[in-house]
Amino acid sequence: MAILDGQAAAADLLAHVGLRAAEFTERTGRAPMLATVLVGSDPASHTYVKMKQNRCRQVGIESRRVELGQETTTEELVAAVEALSADDAVDGILLQHPVPPQIDEHLAFEAISPEKDVDGVTLASFAAMSFSEPGYASCTPGGIMRLLDAYDVDLAGKHAVVVGRSRILGKPMAMLMLERNATVTICHSRTTDLADRVAEADVVVAAVGRPELVRGAWIKPGAVVVDAGYNAGNVGDVEYGAAAERASWITPVPGGVGPMTIATLLAQTMDSAERRGA
Repeated sequence: MAILDGQAAAADLLAHVGLRAAEFTERTGRAPMLATVLVGSDPASHTYVKMKQNRCRQVGIESRRVELGQETTTEELVAAVEALSADDAVDGILLQHPVPPQIDEHLAFEAISPEKDVDGVTLASFAAMSFSEPGYASCTPGGIMRLLDAYDVDLAGKHAVVVGRSRILGKPMAMLMLERNATVTICHSRTTDLADRVAEADVVVAAVGRPELVRGAWIKPGAVVVDAGYNAGNVGDVEYGAAAERASWITPVPGGVGPMTIATLLAQTMDSAERRGA
């Protein structure tokens, strides 16, 4: 068993982003900018946004933080996002989720201009990603692909099982792996023969949001295991200890997928800045 070290791979990616940001700033006279929209008072969301702002600062990307109150309406949030989409100084937009329950999150996401959707949450981004067209991948699946590439994990001809079907993780993950010529099975918490499906997999991506749902005994010897879950107590969606005894490669929790998500967000912000120019 070997570790897919997201901390190390993210550090390499961010170092490259920093070089690109410095060159862009020197050439254009302005720093690339990521705008983050935060609605409400969820403590975890505030922590995540602060972490992303710190990473921006470290690599030379300017960050703009837009905070809206807990009682914000869908219409107010959409207006704020549309204003950022129209602002030429902004290269990328991140709407931190979850949002308060009164807000239609889908409408808010769709207010993001596709050219600034560096978090890969719009329908346009999903379509572009699925058909290998110019655009931005959802950051966690995109980060997973970058992590697998960093360790030369070849997906061509492999059977990949994705456990989870969310719009920003499970479904885009499956599309990205399919584009790399993997044969992909999508499972979820209601799959009746989940253990059997996982046992067939050469690559397992767990992204269902249930602590240790994927048991170590299910893992095919030599399989690659990517745990995209993060639950209370630093527990992932995979029973780590038992899975590590059978896997050829495995991500730790924390320190695996999480760092790659943020690094991918900033890399895609840099992509947007370069495409848009000055």
